[in-house]
Amino acid sequence: MGGASASAAAAVHVPVPARKLNPESLVLNQETEKLKPSCGSLAQLLAPMGGLGEAEEATAGKVAMGGASLLRLVAAALLAAGLVAESAVPPPLPVLPIPNAAQLAWQRREVIMFFHFGMNTFTDSEWGTGTEPPSLFSPAALNATQWMDAAEAAGASLAILVAKHHDGFCLWPSAYTAHSVRASPWHGGAGDLVREFTDAARARGIDPGLYLSPWDRHDARYGREVDYNEYYLAQLRELLAGYGTVSEIWFDGAKGKNATSMTYHFQEWFQTVRQLQSAINIFSDAGPDVRWVGDEQGSAGTTCWSTVNRSSITIGSDGIEKYINEGDPRGTDWVPPECDVSIRPGWFWHRNETAKPLSQLLRIYYNSVGRNCVLLLNAPPNSTGLVEDADIARLREFRAAVTRIFGTDLAKGGAARASSERGAGFGARNVLDGCDDTYWAPTAEDGLKNGYWIELRRPAANAARPFNVVRIQEHVALGQRVERHEVYVDGVAVASGTTVGHKRLHRLARPVAGRTMKVWFAARRGVPLVSAVGLHLDPYATDVM
Repeated sequence: MGGASASAAAAVHVPVPARKLNPESLVLNQETEKLKPSCGSLAQLLAPMGGLGEAEEATAGKVAMGGASLLRLVAAALLAAGLVAESAVPPPLPVLPIPNAAQLAWQRREVIMFFHFGMNTFTDSEWGTGTEPPSLFSPAALNATQWMDAAEAAGASLAILVAKHHDGFCLWPSAYTAHSVRASPWHGGAGDLVREFTDAARARGIDPGLYLSPWDRHDARYGREVDYNEYYLAQLRELLAGYGTVSEIWFDGAKGKNATSMTYHFQEWFQTVRQLQSAINIFSDAGPDVRWVGDEQGSAGTTCWSTVNRSSITIGSDGIEKYINEGDPRGTDWVPPECDVSIRPGWFWHRNETAKPLSQLLRIYYNSVGRNCVLLLNAPPNSTGLVEDADIARLREFRAAVTRIFGTDLAKGGAARASSERGAGFGARNVLDGCDDTYWAPTAEDGLKNGYWIELRRPAANAARPFNVVRIQEHVALGQRVERHEVYVDGVAVASGTTVGHKRLHRLARPVAGRTMKVWFAARRGVPLVSAVGLHLDPYATDVM
């Protein structure tokens, strides 16, 4: 993805001229790493700035611990004692729209889980007809705690249950229909899968979410606008008022082409959700909090904005896929995309299907999490009520691979410098500190010249270690800004792209080794705010998007 060919790369060099640095602004990053304060306001006030130039690095080890470190400690002590007055540099203004707290927390989850289980599991289908008798629902060994083994194996912190799919069968004993677990032989009609699921999730420290299909092929009220919307809202209240805190509610826009015409009262639904659960994220094609990515392959657009104009999206309509896949830089609503995909070919369990190979799951990860999305990964339990052992093993293999790739940052311990810095607390070195809430902020003047850039200089001991993944992250709490970027290693172009957002991952055509890595940014909406830049080795990369 975004890799340049070797011949083309060799001929392209960084278009930004070298800039002479003020030696007094340089920071000895490698030797002072252990003295860096933790994330927070003090860190913002005392954070190091700038980085080492080539000439200065040779003398870094001689003076770091004796000079710069001592001065920093003295300065901190004087500030703490109130003997030195220093005004903090304020953060830049946000570029609207920006995420709310729940959206920001959701984005940082990165991988969450979906569980499709219901009547279709027992009829070997994907879309039921609504005529299936409740007696078919009879899982002999259902164990929601075992489902959380699957979620935990994938590293998920949120798990969403399909409480009612299009066939209308309810996995909780709804008071508003007889078509539910109450009429099934499971637990003698006394079962409540939503209860078991939410309890099992919380016991593991996993936040529960719920899916309630608007399309209902069973209920006779479907097609009668007022009657059905009243029915749907009543069930929504049952789920959101009766099972504790729910972190995400899913409104699926899917409906068969020959389905009965029905007008959904989405605004009434959304406002009722907000009334019942104020911190919940609402998912639909158009949000209002999280939007569908536009496909079910787990792939966002190579350009992917978190912003859209919700008024331009009609939930459930055809022709919106490209718009919601890419987002809109002029969008006035912050509605980031969620990539839903199953680890098997189908959403529901089928005996003749198996989990996707690791290589495909990693490709999905790069195309979703690596393109500013959250990955919603489905693991369908089988007809006994358990997730297949082989599926859990594949999820565990997937998480282990992601941890292996990104658990080591080959830029760690290096130095950072940039085209400019806003001031104390916004230095280039912040991209190496591992904190989501600190970031590099340049001055606006760079945008009027040759653009914004940040350069990492790897420690000499790591310079020969190859990498094939470049990770870039924006501080999206203040808005999404980057519209174009280019990556250079020792002056040679290796990758390029458009948006960055929460996270952009470039998997290079081949591993490279270099001393310096520079990223150039174009951002007309406001100066880029970059929270992290990392270099990683993906040993599984046998193909590149």
